[in-house]
Amino acid sequence: MSAPFFFKRSGGLSLREVATLVGGEPREDADLDRRMSGIAPLDRAAPNELSFLDSPKYVQQAATTVAGACLTTQRFIDALPSRVSVLTVREPYRAFVEVARALFPDSLRPSSLFEASGAAAGALHPGSHVHPSARLENGVTVDPGAVIGAGAEIGSGTVIGAGAVIGVKVRIGRDCAIGPNATIMHALIGDRVIIYPGCTIGQDGFGFVRGPRGAHKVPQVGRVIIQDDVEIGANSAVDRGAIRDTVIGEGSKIDNLVQIAHNVSIGRHCLLAGQVGISGSTTIEDGVIMGGQVGVTDHLTVGAGAMLGAKAGVFTDVPAGARWAGYPARSAKQWLREVVTLERLARESRGGRARDDE
Repeated sequence: MSAPFFFKRSGGLSLREVATLVGGEPREDADLDRRMSGIAPLDRAAPNELSFLDSPKYVQQAATTVAGACLTTQRFIDALPSRVSVLTVREPYRAFVEVARALFPDSLRPSSLFEASGAAAGALHPGSHVHPSARLENGVTVDPGAVIGAGAEIGSGTVIGAGAVIGVKVRIGRDCAIGPNATIMHALIGDRVIIYPGCTIGQDGFGFVRGPRGAHKVPQVGRVIIQDDVEIGANSAVDRGAIRDTVIGEGSKIDNLVQIAHNVSIGRHCLLAGQVGISGSTTIEDGVIMGGQVGVTDHLTVGAGAMLGAKAGVFTDVPAGARWAGYPARSAKQWLREVVTLERLARESRGGRARDDE
């Protein structure tokens, strides 16, 4: 891979250290003293870089790779030339991720512009504005242009990015990262939370009552509660609650451009891909996975462990553990049968017209 100069490299890892980290078994010809200082795909890796192979699609690339080392399974061990030091593992990609995390630890959350320019961690840039009544523990870094409102509380190790706005009485835990130009209002945030650039947290939900004189705004007087180890992607929006809190559970990961409406409750360890939209007062239970552009209407429950395919439109409660897809969403197996049936009927219809034309 081209030099990743945006990220600090660690001192690198020997293949012996990689094997210990991921529980890998070295091939007989593996050079355990070889040092890996980077990562790359098979077709771009250099002799000092680590790659992985877990699919027959890339066997041809494996045959010509000049990677210094490769993580793979017993199935593909013979596909790699002797010049490559091979470690076999059960899940190559998962192991590759562990090594990447060790090599590039500062890539795991938004970095501080102030620290990157040479400032010590825990410094307040003179171009930031911190209200005198805000309480910051030791070790909080505040980048230029950031604003921290009255009564806000921020824990040690947290970074507030350039141009971010932290509202009045907002509480943010320890070791969090708030990206540039994020806005956080009416929110209580746990530890090790990552809010990426451009996010808006705690703004009004879309609540109106229609009447003869038009739409009347419904007061939104709840909060946003974000538990530990949550990540929220760039330009996503999380509305504060109207009459109860909007909650995002521990360990959940939310992609870019996701809309979470007021009063929504998201459980623990959920995964929401880009452009998901969840309407108000819906409950998403633990471990739910939603593909890109899934839409869920209001006042529903998506059961624990359910998986919703990309672009699914959900209008009814989803049972726990269900696999749904389509619009309107239903069992993925049923949806696929219907798609196949429609294709067959379309082919038959085209064939019938052709015979009539003859």
